[in-house]
Amino acid sequence: MSVRITPQQAPPLRLGINIDHVATIRNARGDAYPDPARAAEVAMLAGADGITAHLREDRRHISDADIDALAALTRRRGRPLNLEMAVTLEMEAIALAHKPHAACLVPERREEVTTEGGLDVAGQHNRIAPVVGSLKAAGVRVSLFIEPDPLQIAAAHAVGAHVVELHTGAYCLAVREGRPEADALFNRLREGAALAASLGLEVHAGHGIDYETVSAVAAIPELAELNIGHFLIGEAIFTGLDAAIRRMRALMDAARARTWADPESQEAAA
Repeated sequence: MSVRITPQQAPPLRLGINIDHVATIRNARGDAYPDPARAAEVAMLAGADGITAHLREDRRHISDADIDALAALTRRRGRPLNLEMAVTLEMEAIALAHKPHAACLVPERREEVTTEGGLDVAGQHNRIAPVVGSLKAAGVRVSLFIEPDPLQIAAAHAVGAHVVELHTGAYCLAVREGRPEADALFNRLREGAALAASLGLEVHAGHGIDYETVSAVAAIPELAELNIGHFLIGEAIFTGLDAAIRRMRALMDAARARTWADPESQEAAA
């Protein structure tokens, strides 16, 4: 006999807050304000389950000193730090020195404005697998930021990642622009999450999520975590960071409760 899970018993959906663009604003003036570590404090008080920061090779926003401060802060507060990083020897050494709770390997090109698409794990197996192995050996939880593509999901499993973070950017952009392919892109996310979970991978999602798109994404039953940054930092200009995060948290929690009130959703996640 199957056991139905009530909304109150539903697996929690964690919220990771990416504070990169607090550093972008700071760096525009070359000053020490606003401080990403202070934003991380506010985020955790507002309901963030963890903090994400991307230390780029060109240091365009987050700096090495920021990672030092965020690593110390999250340890004191007992919250996870998710270090987003390119697959390079420099970034591997930094991650091994800090040993954050998690490291998310992402594609990175100097000329891009923001991360464009997912990591090609299938095509770069021999480059990625050793980095995954060394991080795991150091006790770091390894995530790969990928497209919801069966080939990439299978490759992520093959290299030994703990987690995949599915790239939601194409879906979110299609929704904002009112394009008809939004439904197909959402179905691709949903099917990718189901496949990844069936392989024993923990499934996260992120990129481009806002108030309009979060409910649909949060309702995917296999997801364990959403990582959201740019939209919330932008919204904070108008409402404050605390209020922006609390609203996002409420939308996520409501969507998750509705999902687990639906028997069909529970069967899909079983």
